[in-house]
Amino acid sequence: MTGHRRETDFRTWVLQHRTRLRTTAFLLCGDWYLADDLVQDALGRLYSRWERVVAAGDPRAYVRRVLCNLHNDHLRRPARREISESDVATLRPHPHTSMDERDDELIAALLTIPAGQRTVLVLRFFEDLSVERTAAVLKTSTGNVKSQTSRGLEALRAALRTRPAETA
Repeated sequence: MTGHRRETDFRTWVLQHRTRLRTTAFLLCGDWYLADDLVQDALGRLYSRWERVVAAGDPRAYVRRVLCNLHNDHLRRPARREISESDVATLRPHPHTSMDERDDELIAALLTIPAGQRTVLVLRFFEDLSVERTAAVLKTSTGNVKSQTSRGLEALRAALRTRPAETA
C-alpha cells in the first residue's frame, strides 16, 4: 500500500468512526477532554499499525481494545483514581455531541459505578458487542463479562434510584 493510499484509507475510516469512538471514550471516562485525548492516542496507535490491523480484520475491534487499555492506564494514575460526586454532578455533554440531554441522568449514574463494570456495560450495550466479543476486547473470560454485566446493571439501577430528581 502506498503512503498516499494508506493515509487516504485511514482518514476515510477515521471520518466514519471518530464520533462513535469519542462517545465510547466519554462513556468510559466521563470527561470529554480526556475522551478526546484517549481517542487521539488510540488513533495514533492505529495509524502506526494500520496495514496490519486492516489485514487482520475490523479496525474497530483494535481501537476498542486500545481505548479500554488507555482508559485503564489512566485510572492507574494516582491522581485519577476517583471522581468525586460533586464532579459527576457537574458533568454535562459537550456541545459537539449527538447525545440527547435526556441521557444526562443515565451518564451521571453510569459514571458512579466501578470502572470495570462501566467498561463492560459500555462495550455490551453502547457498542452492542456480544459477551464473547466483549471478553475478547478485554482479554477476559465470558463468565467474567457476564458477572460484571450483572453487577454493573445492578449498580446502575441502584445509582439511578438514589439520584435526586432534578427540578425543572
